[in-house]
Order: sequence, then C-alpha cells, then structure tokens
Amino acid sequence: MKKIALVVGLLLAAGLSRPAPAQDYPQQTIKFVIAFGPGGGADIIGRILAEAMQRKMGKAVIVENKPGAGGILGNDAVAHATPDGYTLGVMTAGQIIAAVTKKNMPYDTNTAFAPVSQIATASLMVVVRPDFPANNVKELIAAAKKEPNKIVFASPGFAATQHFAGEMFKQVAGIELLHVPYKTSPEAINAVLGKHADVLFDTVSALIGQVQSGQLKALAVTGKERFPAVPDVPSAMESGVMPGYDVTTWYGVFAPAGTPPAVIAKLNKVLNEALQEEDVKKRMAAVGVLVKGSTPDEFGAFLASEYKRWDKVREAAGIAPQ
Repeated sequence: MKKIALVVGLLLAAGLSRPAPAQDYPQQTIKFVIAFGPGGGADIIGRILAEAMQRKMGKAVIVENKPGAGGILGNDAVAHATPDGYTLGVMTAGQIIAAVTKKNMPYDTNTAFAPVSQIATASLMVVVRPDFPANNVKELIAAAKKEPNKIVFASPGFAATQHFAGEMFKQVAGIELLHVPYKTSPEAINAVLGKHADVLFDTVSALIGQVQSGQLKALAVTGKERFPAVPDVPSAMESGVMPGYDVTTWYGVFAPAGTPPAVIAKLNKVLNEALQEEDVKKRMAAVGVLVKGSTPDEFGAFLASEYKRWDKVREAAGIAPQ
C-alpha cells in the first residue's frame, strides 16, 4: 500500500514542472468543506480558521457543512473538486479510522488528497461512573483482568476515534472490555451516567462538565502528557502500566490531490500564521483543543503513520473492513 507521505512527495515533485498559478492566489472565494454537522469540533475549528484566513488573504472564506457517512460524503466532495486551492477540507482522526475500517470507499485516502497543515490536537479522557470501584488506570486494569468482558465501555459509534482509543487501551493493557457503541457522544455519556455502561473514552471537551460536577470520575487522559484543561488528571502512561499509550484526536486541512504546490505553500503559510494569533489560540482552547501547525510534508508523514497505526489496531481487534 502506498504511504500518504510518499504520494504527497510525488505530487509535489510533479507539480514543480507546472507553471504556478500562485502569485495572484486567491482571486475568488475559498470554500471549507466540513464533513460533519454544525456545532461539532470540526465545524467550530473550521469557522475559526475561515475567519482568520479571510482577514489575512482579503478574500471571502466560507464554510459548507456536508455531513454523512462518518465524514465520507464531505471528503468525497473535496476529493473530486477542482484542484485549484478554492475547495479545502478539515480532516479529523476519525476519518483515517474510517479509511481502515470501510470497504468500497468512493476515493482512495492514500492518493486523493494533498495535505496542507495539521492545525490542532486534543486529548481524550478515560472516565467511569462515580461508584465504579476503580480510581486509577491500574485499578481499572486489575478489575478487568479479574472479570474479563464484564466491564462495559461505551463509545459514540463503531469505528469512532473513541472506540479505537478503547480498543488500543485493551491491547496495551492486555484486558478484555465489552464494547457497546451508541450513535452520539451524549448518548454514550448518558449510558455511563445511567449505569448501562461502566467506562467511556471521549474528548476532554465532551466530558469536562460532568467530571467537574462529579457526575463522572476521570481516571486518565489518553495523550502522552497531561492536558492543560484538566491538569490534575494524569496521563495513562503515568500509571506505569500503559507503555506507549498515546491517543489524541486531531484536525488538519487538506486539498484535492493535484493542487499546485505553490498554492499549498501559500495556504500553509497563512494557516500557520493564523494559528499563532492569540485570539485563535484562545478560541481553540475554549473548545478543548491545542493549536499545532506543521508543514505539508510533516502532515503527510503524520497521516501515513496514523493510517498504519490504526490499521494495526483494527487488525489486532479482529475488526474486518465492512
């Protein structure tokens, strides 16, 4: 299987032989396709960036929500758009997981897109109901080893990032948990609150209110380090029994494959400058994410590593592409 980073490199190299349309770019409205509905993380982040880019580029930058099929419909719209820099997408970690779990995709994730920049990361939290007899990761693992497949972990959907965070947790810890998928994060949270499930892996922003009110008990964050919004919650790796367990959700901007390298370079510059604005940082932090810029090549290499990692988790979990 071709790696995303290699494909991106070939696209960039091929583009160098074409005349760049880029000195005068942009000359018309730029469209951000958000593959999820209004109000979600990708939508909010896309709108923050669209406003900043519009200020910097002097042309309108609009957001178009195109939800459906776990992000596939929106991605497909970008994949088949004219590669001229006027149609962009916001990619999430879940869209890479979708690529490794679904057959008959309308596009090839490895070749259909040109990475522009990573833009943000966010940690997940491992939480349990307050009466659950575990107060840290070690105690959760011990309880699961004592009663394999008796502890239920909820997620906001099969093959969601939260589901695969749980699958990876099981694999690293060497335990068995019973997965029950729900349709949305609020439904999965309510399942734990209502004692229909015991454990939940979800974003800090989705869970922080219930944790702070005492409705849920936080055991760990899933990133390598503690997350600024919940500094008192240790990382799972701090437990000493979860080596290498580093799971973050993330967001990035991409364009259709074949977009001229000079246009990609200009978009990358504008995005990374926008991410350094204090207002952008504050607004991102308010929705539970940390800004993180990159070069196109760095983002391409990251996507390739994410594809490989989640495909390995899928295979170890015995999940066949559907």
